[in-house]
Amino acid sequence: MQKIQSVTPTIAMLTFMAVTLGIFLNIFTQIGKRMKKDWQKKLGKSLLRIVAALAVVLGIPAIAYLLWQPGSNTPLPEYANNAIWIGHGWMGDDGWFERNNRNKDNFRRVEKISALFKKLSDNKISTVYPHLCPAELNGKIASYDSVQVELFLDIAAQYNIKVIPWIGGGFEESARPADEKWRKNFVASVDELLKKHPRLAGVQVNIEPWPSDEVGFLKLLDELRPVTEGKILSVTAYPPPTRWHQFPDVHWPLFYIIRLANHCDQLAVMMYDTAIPLEKFYIKLMTDWTNQLAAATSSSDCELLLGIPAYDDAGVGYHHPQVENISSALQGISASLRKNEANGIAIYCEWEMDENKWSVWRKFIR
Repeated sequence: MQKIQSVTPTIAMLTFMAVTLGIFLNIFTQIGKRMKKDWQKKLGKSLLRIVAALAVVLGIPAIAYLLWQPGSNTPLPEYANNAIWIGHGWMGDDGWFERNNRNKDNFRRVEKISALFKKLSDNKISTVYPHLCPAELNGKIASYDSVQVELFLDIAAQYNIKVIPWIGGGFEESARPADEKWRKNFVASVDELLKKHPRLAGVQVNIEPWPSDEVGFLKLLDELRPVTEGKILSVTAYPPPTRWHQFPDVHWPLFYIIRLANHCDQLAVMMYDTAIPLEKFYIKLMTDWTNQLAAATSSSDCELLLGIPAYDDAGVGYHHPQVENISSALQGISASLRKNEANGIAIYCEWEMDENKWSVWRKFIR
């Protein structure tokens, strides 16, 4: 269980410091007993007071943290739409397999696709976001294999799972929405994709990072509206600002989230990569974010999916897997008074899931 990891290295360090101070306290006590001269006794008493004060100052926060129980283990509501991000190979063209030295059989065989959808269906997943990034420099979306897309859609239909390709790229690299020509090519290639494969449920636009004061993104969404009519126009969104991770390019103020909700049909909010070193603070942040996001989208028809982490990426600085994981994320969401207002949970990502993580997921998802 990932819950076992709640005693983080920081808490272990605080405990070690408290124990160390206790040892010093004992040593100075013994020294004090042996001191005979007045000045030595006074010095010993002063040192004892300092050590005792330090033990109290450092010990109280550690004890308070250990006793604090944010989050909840109560199962979540029966959401209508849980989703998961999946890999590029499920829809990618031959060139992707060659460039990345990947085996096509792991993605293109009927039994592999069927196994994927059976597992997802058994775990109450109703939408998949196949990776189809990055876009080309001229704005055209990444290449795909049309025969494979149709086979994938055939099997998805058997399990009643929606398929929404995940498109876009790196901001001001493969994705340049401020450039009118780039937007025109991007929109045209999305139109071509959806006309070739009308059973696709829509597209999800993912541009990272994305500063909230940039208006090109909103223009892009408005220009995508006509070609996605009758489909789902989804956006991978950033969560509200937090004191833990003060980078405006990856945190959107609530007024921007409210505005964005009126330009798309679905927001899948990436509620991770916070750099928080302590699990319980992340749990509490997930509760707060769930409340804030539910309030921000309440006046629109936009679906809200709460994105949770299932990946490791240890050592990157902005993500600590012993802190940000499926268990801690779902505990935080479960404690929200507004969790019923979300439409579902989105897992990032399928290729990092294993049976232990699915087991944690099933304890919360009905």
